[in-house]
Amino acid sequence: MKVSDFNYNLPEELIAQTPIQKRDESRLMVLNKNEETIEHKIFKDIIEYLKPGDVLVRNNTKVLPARLYGKKETGANVEFLLLNNIEGDVWESIVRPGNKLHIGTKVIFGEGKLKAEILDVLEGGTRKVKFEYDGIFNEILDEIGLMPLPPYIHEELKEKDRYQTVYAKYQGSAAAPTAGFHFTNELLKELEEKGIIIANVTLHVGIGTFRPVKEETVEAHKMHSEHFYIKKEDVNKINNAKKEGRRVIAVGTTSCRVLESIADENGMVKEIEEDTEIFIYPGYKFKCIDGLITNFHLPQSTLLMLVSALAGKDFIMKAYEEAVEEHYRFFSFRRRNDNRMSK
Repeated sequence: MKVSDFNYNLPEELIAQTPIQKRDESRLMVLNKNEETIEHKIFKDIIEYLKPGDVLVRNNTKVLPARLYGKKETGANVEFLLLNNIEGDVWESIVRPGNKLHIGTKVIFGEGKLKAEILDVLEGGTRKVKFEYDGIFNEILDEIGLMPLPPYIHEELKEKDRYQTVYAKYQGSAAAPTAGFHFTNELLKELEEKGIIIANVTLHVGIGTFRPVKEETVEAHKMHSEHFYIKKEDVNKINNAKKEGRRVIAVGTTSCRVLESIADENGMVKEIEEDTEIFIYPGYKFKCIDGLITNFHLPQSTLLMLVSALAGKDFIMKAYEEAVEEHYRFFSFRRRNDNRMSK
């Protein structure tokens, strides 16, 4: 299967740079896989497509303000992007300029509020970095760090919380699970009042989610690893639904990847904490999820391959073509866009 088969033409002006004022007023494209129908709605209309007893599984990870600008002891400007917490105050980071940040180099951020030393050069050119500070690390990050926005967003984000879901809870992501951006607290309350059950997983999204597929064939691509966990109370909600024939709807590809990583052949899941490298592309047989709420994805990306596996490649490419014709806004900050696929 060729990676180029998942390409589509996207005019640059359709890549939204700023978020819509009210989250749940973004546009909603509803795909019915079985009937091959496409409807155009507003996101808050999603309540019409969810039934009492459905379990909505969302990713409650929280994005770290992980982009740091600092100076070497020599005064030269540097940039760090925190990727993974290795242990304690030691992190894996992308650093720029990489050729100037050798083992032993020391860096100062926020006029000395945060200091770092390069400990090692890791595979792929990232650095193992140890931080020193007085106080609480996350509070310092909140003060001096910036949100690590995707490379296709060029405008400054004025409100940090707009690159978080309203239910973000556990810090650890280098990127947001953006499918959840459209939910408001009011909409979530309405869903629960209708009888929709909310369950959570926590998958810390890595920067690898933005990396392009460089191989010519889909099968040759190796997925990046991401850390996740799911709690017993959420396992019970999902398993009870599977036993009783109720639907499990994933909010975003990250939630989908967690559920499909841990589900057995009957779609049952278990309480667990581990890493996943699951790569879902056409031909994959879904075990747990019955539907997906997701965004439009980059051409030739692993996420586009995932949604093609769920709804069918030809149908997905047709839907993307229609979305371009209807002037939907694409990717993280969709001024009025999103899409949902029913299995």
